[in-house]
Amino acid sequence: MSLNTIMSTASSGMMAAQTGLRVVSDNIANVNTAGYVRKTVSQSNLISNGMGVGVNIDAIKRATDRFLQSASLNSASDSGRAGALATAMDSAQKLFGDPSGDNNYFGRLDEIFSAFSAAADDPSSTLLRTQALTRVDDFLSESARITSSLSAMGKDADNRIATNVDRVNDLLKQINTLNTDITRAQVAGADATGAENVQSGLIDELSTMMNIQVSQRSSGGVIVRSTEGLSLAGDGAAVVSYEKSSTATGFLQVVQANGANYPVALNISSGELKGLMDLRNTELPNLTDQLGEFVSRSAEELNRASNASTSVPAPDTLTGRNTGLDEATALSGFTGKMTIALTDSSGVIQRRVNVDFSAGTMTVNGAAGPAFTSANFIAQLNTALGGQGTASFNGGVLSLNASGGKGVVVADDATNPTSKAGKGFSHFFGLNDIVHSNGYSPYETGLTATDPHGFTPGDVISLRLTDVEGGRIRDVNISVPAGATMQDLMDALNNRNSGVGLYGNFALDSKGQMNFTSYTGAPVTLSVVSDDTERGTGGPSITELFGVGPTERATRGERFSVNTLMDQDPTRLPFAKLNLSAAVGAIALAVGDGRGALALAKAGDNTTNFSAAGGTGAASTSLLRYGADFGGSIARKAAAATSRKDAADAVNVEVDTQRKSQEGVNLDEELINLTTYQQAFNASARLIQATKDMFDVLTNMTR
Repeated sequence: MSLNTIMSTASSGMMAAQTGLRVVSDNIANVNTAGYVRKTVSQSNLISNGMGVGVNIDAIKRATDRFLQSASLNSASDSGRAGALATAMDSAQKLFGDPSGDNNYFGRLDEIFSAFSAAADDPSSTLLRTQALTRVDDFLSESARITSSLSAMGKDADNRIATNVDRVNDLLKQINTLNTDITRAQVAGADATGAENVQSGLIDELSTMMNIQVSQRSSGGVIVRSTEGLSLAGDGAAVVSYEKSSTATGFLQVVQANGANYPVALNISSGELKGLMDLRNTELPNLTDQLGEFVSRSAEELNRASNASTSVPAPDTLTGRNTGLDEATALSGFTGKMTIALTDSSGVIQRRVNVDFSAGTMTVNGAAGPAFTSANFIAQLNTALGGQGTASFNGGVLSLNASGGKGVVVADDATNPTSKAGKGFSHFFGLNDIVHSNGYSPYETGLTATDPHGFTPGDVISLRLTDVEGGRIRDVNISVPAGATMQDLMDALNNRNSGVGLYGNFALDSKGQMNFTSYTGAPVTLSVVSDDTERGTGGPSITELFGVGPTERATRGERFSVNTLMDQDPTRLPFAKLNLSAAVGAIALAVGDGRGALALAKAGDNTTNFSAAGGTGAASTSLLRYGADFGGSIARKAAAATSRKDAADAVNVEVDTQRKSQEGVNLDEELINLTTYQQAFNASARLIQATKDMFDVLTNMTR
C-alpha cells in the first residue's frame, strides 16, 4: 500500500470521526429539546480493487422507528378525539347540576308537583298558587338556559372546527415545503435531519387533529394521506375546508393539489377534529333533542291536567295554541263526547252544549241541537251557544268566548272522552294551557294519509343525508307535489330518485307524527339544509310542523313559558272541575274545589308516551321515571367519555414513552460515542503523523 493511500485512508477516518463528534455534540446539546430525534452516523467501508481504502459517511440519519411513529400518530389522534368529547360532555353534565344537590335540574320537576300538591290542600290560597307558578317558571327557565347553553357549545365547536381546519391547512403547507428542503439537502449530501425534525413535529401536531397515514418519499421527505388514501401533502399541499350550516350536519372536504380542482369528501375517524364534529353533529343534538322531548312531555302532561279543569270563576275567554292546521283539518278526526258550559260568576250553568263527535250532533240545554261536520263545526257551535258565547278559528288558533260576564268551561265526558292524537278536545287546541309554546312540539299533528297536506305546491325543502362517520352522502331538493293529500307529500319525500327513498323512508304514525327511519343496511342521518315550504299563508314549514331534522327538535327546550294570563293572575289557575251532573241553572263550580290541583300534582306519575329522541328509543313511562333515567344517562355518557379519554391518554403516554426511548438522546450512550469518536480521531491523526514521518524519512534519503 502506498503512503498516499495510507494518508487518504487516515484522512477519511479523521473526517468520519469528526463528523461523528459533530453529531454527538449536536445530540448532547439538544438533550432537552422537545421533539428532537437523536442523529446517528451511517458509514461504510471504501473498497478499491478489493482492498479497503478508508471509510465513507453515507448519511446522517434520525434514529426513528416507523412502527413506533405510526403507533404514536394513531394514539395521538385517539387521544385528541377522546379529549374533545370528554371535556365537552363534562361541561354538558354540569349544566344540569349536581344530582345530589338542591339545584339539580330534574329535581325542579318534583318541586312543581309538590307545590301543586300543597295547593290542592288549600286551593283558595293565592300564595300557594303563586308558589306553584314560580316552580313551573323555574323549571321552564332552567330548560331554556340549558338548551341555550348546549346550543352555544355547538356553536363553539363549529368555531373550533374552523380554527383547527385553518391550522391543518397551515401544517400541510409547511410539511410540503419542508419536503423540498429535505430533498435538496439529501441530493447535495448535506445533513437534512434538522428539517426532518421540524417536519416530524408538524406531523405530530397534525395527528392530534386528524388521523393520517405517513410514508417516506424516495427522494426524501414524506407523503401524508388521509385514512382513505387522499393525498394531503408530499407532492403539493391539499386544502381542507369545513362546510358548516346553521341547520344541517357539517362536513369536511378537501381539494387535492394534484387532483381535479373540485372538493371531495374527507372522512376522518379520529383526532380532535373528529371529536368536535361528533360533538357538533351527534352528541349535543342528541342531548338537546332528548331534553326537548322531556320538556315537551312535561308541558303536555301539565296541560293535559289543566285542560281537564277550570278556574273558579271560569275565564270569559279560552284561547288555544297555534295548531298549524286549517279549520276543517284541525276539527276533523275527533271521537267521543264533551261539554261546553257557560257559567256565571257563582259557578251556575247558564247554557250547556253537549257535543258528540262520533255522532256529529249537539244538544243544547238537554234538547236536540244542530248536527255538524268538521267543515261547519264553528258555525254550528255558534248557533248552539245562542249568542251567549262565540267560537272562532283564525290562523290555526281556536278561541271560545263567553259574553255578559259569564265564563266558559270545556270538560270531557267521564266515560267517553273526546280524543284526537291521544288528546282531548281542549288539550289538542290548548284552550286552557298552563304552559305555552311558540313551537309545535311534540309534533303530533293528528294528520292522516288522506288529510290535505296544505303546503304550497312547488315549494322546496332541501335535506342532507349523512353516513355514520359524518360524511355527506348527498343533498336532495324535494318539491311539494301538486297532489293534495298527506300521502302525496309522503310519496314525494320517499321518492327513490328525487327524495330519500334510497336511504330510508318517512312515515306517519297513528298520532300524525312524521318520522324518518334509515335502512339498517347502511344507516344514515338526516338534517335540513333549507326549507321554504309554508302551510297555508304564513303557516309553519314542513320542518316546523313535523319536527324534521335535529336542529328543529334540538331548540324546542327553550320555547316554553308560563301562560301569561295565569302568571299575572294566579286565580286563573285551573284548580277545580266542572260538575257534569249539574243541570242548567245549578251550581257546577265550587270555590274550594281542589281536584284540578290534585290532578296537576299527580301529572308526574301518569304514564306518558315518549317519542324516540337523541338516540333513545320510544318509551312508555312516567315523567319522573323518564327524568331519572335521562339524568342517569347524561352522567353515564360523561363518565364513559372521561373513561375513554383516560384510556386513550394512557395508551398515548405509553407509546410516546417507548418512542422517546428509541428516538430520544441518552447521555450515557452519547458519552460512550463521544469517547469512541475521540479515540478514532486520535488514531487517525497518529496514522497521519506516522505517514508524514515516513514521507520525511524518504525525502531525506533522496537528498
